[in-house]
Amino acid sequence: MSKPPKIQTETLPYFLERGIASVVASNATGRQIEIGLIGREGVTGVPILLGDTVSNHSTYMQIGGAGHRVPATVISDAVRLNMRLRDQLARFAHTLMIQTAHTALANGRANIRERLSRWILMAHDRVEGNVLPITHVFLSLMLGVRRAGVTLALHELEGRKLIRATRGQISVLDRAGIEQLTNGFYGQPELEYARLHASPPKEAVAAADTFGLS
Repeated sequence: MSKPPKIQTETLPYFLERGIASVVASNATGRQIEIGLIGREGVTGVPILLGDTVSNHSTYMQIGGAGHRVPATVISDAVRLNMRLRDQLARFAHTLMIQTAHTALANGRANIRERLSRWILMAHDRVEGNVLPITHVFLSLMLGVRRAGVTLALHELEGRKLIRATRGQISVLDRAGIEQLTNGFYGQPELEYARLHASPPKEAVAAADTFGLS
């Protein structure tokens, strides 16, 4: 099974304008599961924001897009010199940790339907429009479940007319209905992001201009 393109978070952080990056944890035998989603609201390479240069996790572009690639040394220097930028990036790192904690909660307590519904909503938050270009194979890898389980859950959401799943993509038809199926496993990290970031998500991308440093 092929893997999506990998971002080397330890050396080349990205401020995404479009697309979704998946932060993936792996063990010594190569088993993987997604622990975080990053889109235009944030930046990959969070360990750099916390003073480290090496990540224990891999970051892949799950949904293709575009962004600003910034050397780690430039970010480190900019954060040291610009308190506003440092605060903005620190708030994002905090919200990503909250998201990761709730992903662990969902992985341990939610069923496949609830976890899939949560993932669709999180991805929908980070793309333009209602179409998610994603395959069953990558969904099973990210959720850490069998492909057959993902297919059954997708069929259930389709049967409820909440999504339309075709080869290589999922179209969101009824977001409110999908939220109901999450059984409370979606929403708290998103509310925390809204609380900590008074500005719209794209400010994180605009902050990259500071590195220009404009």
